[in-house]
Amino acid sequence: MLRHAIAPSARYTKASHDVVRHPRLSSDAKILLLYVQGLPENSAYKPLSELARKLGIKGRAYQKAKQQLVEHGYVHEWRSQGGGGRWLTEQLVANNPLTSEQAVHVRGVPPTATPPPSKQFPTVGEPAARPTGGYEPVEDHSDKTTPHPPSEPELPASTADPIQLARAERVLLSLRHSRRELHLGVREARALAVEAVKWLERGLSESDLRQALLAERPENGVRSAVGFLRYRLIQKLPESQVQHRPYEPPPVRELIECGGQGEKHLFRPLADETECAPCRRSTAYTTFYGGASPEPERIPWRERIARINGTAAALPGEG
Repeated sequence: MLRHAIAPSARYTKASHDVVRHPRLSSDAKILLLYVQGLPENSAYKPLSELARKLGIKGRAYQKAKQQLVEHGYVHEWRSQGGGGRWLTEQLVANNPLTSEQAVHVRGVPPTATPPPSKQFPTVGEPAARPTGGYEPVEDHSDKTTPHPPSEPELPASTADPIQLARAERVLLSLRHSRRELHLGVREARALAVEAVKWLERGLSESDLRQALLAERPENGVRSAVGFLRYRLIQKLPESQVQHRPYEPPPVRELIECGGQGEKHLFRPLADETECAPCRRSTAYTTFYGGASPEPERIPWRERIARINGTAAALPGEG
């Protein structure tokens, strides 16, 4: 490889090799970090998201880049509530990774007590209908000043077995490995697990639940993983399986004495009969034919086979 490089004499930013060659920082994260380092002092007050937007880094790409910078100590944030109940976000961007303690020392501002809430004035104007528009990617606005603290969605209460809920949550989080568009956060998966656990309670396995959620991919793709999975969990919920009782053999009756004629002997009744089967047949034959039932002729098996073979040889058309 040939290389031609001329060191600039002006309008340049010194970049550390630790940043340029960092194996776990994406190109967006590195470019954003170097861009912020080269800004003049009068532009440093702008939020990081606004600076990233100037570079064309928006939506998911910005969230991922910022998360990497925060995880590796290049970006630190502090949120506090100021006058009038407004929430303020202060950011620190460093060209070297800093720990939380080091970042607080560099910041040099001791934490202050939260001031009491001020008087609120009614909003001017009448309520208007919400305008509709196309889908826009979700952007991270946590570094901007907001009038109220961000609220987290409340998870629905559930009386299901915690183990079952953990199994359902594990299935939902694993969907990202098969279809990237079904990527869920931990809180999103935990909220959907309340519906997913109903599948497991009806006898389906984790594999069956996963296949049902991944089957029949929409033609236009999935715009909202949470909405798509919630709809499928509710609408495709299978019927409850009928629980069949295990087969229980009838109890074995005790031996009783046969009430028929002849020598006394024992037999095991099937119901409420008082005579064994041979005695019942003899009694029936005597009742209808007026005599004892003849004993069947006992023929040895060799003779029976010989008779059968002889009968087959005597059939017409066979030589």
